[in-house]
Amino acid sequence: MRRSIVSRFAGLAATLGVAAASLLPGAAALAQSPAASAATPGGEAPMIGQPHNWAMSLQQAAGPVKESIHDFNQLVLWIIVIITIFVGLLMIYAMWRFRAEANPVPSRTSHHTVLEIAWTVVPVLILIGIAVPSFRLIYYQDRARDAELTVNVTGRQWYWHYAYPDQGNFAFDSYPIQEADLKPELGHLRNLSVDEPMMIPVGKDIRIITTGQDVIHSFFVPSLGVQKYTIPGRTMETWLRADRVGTFYGQCNQICGTNHWFMPIVVKAVPQAEFDAWVASAKQRFAQGSGAPAQGSGA
Repeated sequence: MRRSIVSRFAGLAATLGVAAASLLPGAAALAQSPAASAATPGGEAPMIGQPHNWAMSLQQAAGPVKESIHDFNQLVLWIIVIITIFVGLLMIYAMWRFRAEANPVPSRTSHHTVLEIAWTVVPVLILIGIAVPSFRLIYYQDRARDAELTVNVTGRQWYWHYAYPDQGNFAFDSYPIQEADLKPELGHLRNLSVDEPMMIPVGKDIRIITTGQDVIHSFFVPSLGVQKYTIPGRTMETWLRADRVGTFYGQCNQICGTNHWFMPIVVKAVPQAEFDAWVASAKQRFAQGSGAPAQGSGA
């Protein structure tokens, strides 16, 4: 009995400790790579959205979708903290108030109308309070109303295929860089860097259209708050926007076969002028819609 009580208190203390650490002002920054703090000649440092060892919170938000996810996460966390504290205090009071020494003849009451109504109604109200912002966030993530760019994303075993239908309909494949070919001086990251990142202009709403070619994959970029399945035979839509110049890493988070672990995603947000120059170059580098470098392009 004593061990059970100690275990419960230990679990409560651990829960409160993790919650308190997550609420610290600098906790979100732990999800940001130290490389992101490096100064650049232009002033503001490009953001690097990537996982970080021993991070205590979600990855730093790079756009409005992820910021909304952060807000909802904080709301639910505070609700959980309050419930945990309330239940913990209630357990302590019950153990003290109804201990054998103070209550040698226990009550045999089995029903209490007010209490039964309270512990039914209060949880329902809490769930409604969580459901309303949850549904609002789901619909907010669903699609962009006035997208300024569309990117078609196709999941394949085991790489990504990107197409830009309103930029000349060029397309290309994005493969992970093998460990032997990594170049740290270029900022390559093990199991995350790719040969051809998905390029987007900073500050623009980007419509993402996903589908799958073989099995179900998942297009997941945490710092941009985007996660959408790519399902063969189905077309699904979501959107993202990067409000900061930077490079944002993700991975397929749907088990899709032998090389599922090595299916990274890189989204690079650049100024509009740089994006326009990349589009002009990409039209020459890639054959029409094939994803292969165009002959004579020098790629």
